[in-house]
Parts: sequence; structure tokens; C-alpha cells
Amino acid sequence: MNDIITYSLLIDDDKATSFFNKHVLLKHKAFKDVKVVQEAKNALDYLKNLNNQLYIKPELIFLDINMPFMNGWDFLKEFSNLEKDITDGIKIIILSTSNDPNDIKKAFKNELVYDFINKPLSNEIINQVIEKHFSYKVAK
Repeated sequence: MNDIITYSLLIDDDKATSFFNKHVLLKHKAFKDVKVVQEAKNALDYLKNLNNQLYIKPELIFLDINMPFMNGWDFLKEFSNLEKDITDGIKIIILSTSNDPNDIKKAFKNELVYDFINKPLSNEIINQVIEKHFSYKVAK
């Protein structure tokens, strides 16, 4: 299998969860590199600096919704205000511990959100994401 998702961004304030999810993503053949940021504002700053050669545009963002300072919903609002050349081609998936039906409903009402999945990530979940959102069948 060729690399499909060369770069992804993981936005989560929980260091242990981020460490685990990054490890699972990097062990999967579809992921080449994962950038982790622990604050949504830092993720926005990162995206605004994509013209800098040190920054790589992510194809996929895993976004936690329950974070201090700026939560995932606030991030989505600010993300929608970024220039189209920044946001084009980026798929956002909510990655949360929330089982609140209101959060799930709100996520799917947002046109920027491709999916809502529960933490933690696993190979099975990653395969489902790839098959559903990147139209690629993962060999079992």
C-alpha cells in the first residue's frame, strides 16, 4: 500500500492521549507524519503559516472538542475564516470522548466536519476513516 495520508494534524490538549494516538497513526502504513498541537489556537497559527517552508499542509485533522481556552467548536469557526487556499483539501474529523448526542449532532451539521469518532484511535478505526473519507480499500 502506498502512503495515502502523508501528513496529519492532531489537536488535543491531553498529552497522554495525543502520545498514544500519534503512535497508533504512525504505526499505520497510511500515515507518514503526524504533527501534534495541544491548543487549538496553536493549530490555527500553524495553518496560517503554511507558506513557510517549515510547515506542511495536513490532509487530515483530528480535532478534540473539549479543550480549555479555545475548544474544537471555536477552532472550526476560526478555521472557516481562513483563506480557501489554506483550508482546501483538509478533512476534519472530530476525535472525542464525548458521547453527548448534541455534540454528535452539532458536528454533523457543520460542513467542515467529515466524521465524529470516539477516542482512542485504533487500526480498525483508522482503516474505517481511510475507506470512508479517502475512498481507499485497506487490505485486511
